[in-house]
Amino acid sequence: MGWFDVHAHLTDPRLAAQEDAILARAGEAGVTTIISNGLNPKDNIRVSELAERSPLVRPAFGLYPVDAVLTEMVEMGIDYPRDEPPVLAEDAISWLAEHVDECFAVGEIGLDHYWVPQELWGRQEEIFRQLVSVAMEADKAIIIHTRKAERRAFEILVEMGATRVNWHCYSSKIKFGKRIAEHGHYLSIPANVHRADNFRRLLEILPRDRVLLETDCPYLSPNPGTANEPGNVLVTAKFAAQLWGCELSDVSDQLTANFERLFGSAP
Repeated sequence: MGWFDVHAHLTDPRLAAQEDAILARAGEAGVTTIISNGLNPKDNIRVSELAERSPLVRPAFGLYPVDAVLTEMVEMGIDYPRDEPPVLAEDAISWLAEHVDECFAVGEIGLDHYWVPQELWGRQEEIFRQLVSVAMEADKAIIIHTRKAERRAFEILVEMGATRVNWHCYSSKIKFGKRIAEHGHYLSIPANVHRADNFRRLLEILPRDRVLLETDCPYLSPNPGTANEPGNVLVTAKFAAQLWGCELSDVSDQLTANFERLFGSAP
């Protein structure tokens, strides 16, 4: 039993070049499980290969909400920073359906109304529904990314009956975040919690049995100007102990139970 990071991007070039050192530091911090999330089929393959190399890493296969409609965005002349050419959503869904039994969770998937123009929201929802269906049919936990579309994503998940769901880096209204948790979904809190009021408020008001840890590394570092990494989940855990007025061991026990309830195995 140890600490965990339910949402990392270890295949990001900023981290991949330091893979051994980052994983070593995570282990020294007491991290025993890192769920590395894929963004598209090529990234999913990299995540899978990394998981084969390291016992700390568990693979999540996903299709980032922007990648889901990136082909259409490119055709519309909309620029989006992605080094690799877009993949057809149908191909990505087929790949996931073929390989879903090889992953620990499905993610990240979701809706993004920040980058994606309104003309493509319907298409994005259609793809999201198919991805959720693949996960549910395989009995996999789902890791959600939403931006400016939290309410609509929640409506779809509730309509489809998805219960094994974690919302990563939820950044919408606090009251609605509490509603998501009270419905039975989980929300993971990143390591910049001590300097981000919205995450601090979530950690304060959410039911403790619906809280998980994440880093979203290399993003959202607790130390501005540095790349985040999985070992920093301990920063959030210590902050939670202070905020909740309990021992760090109590935080560990609670969050471990939460992880096991969602993912079906110990971290």
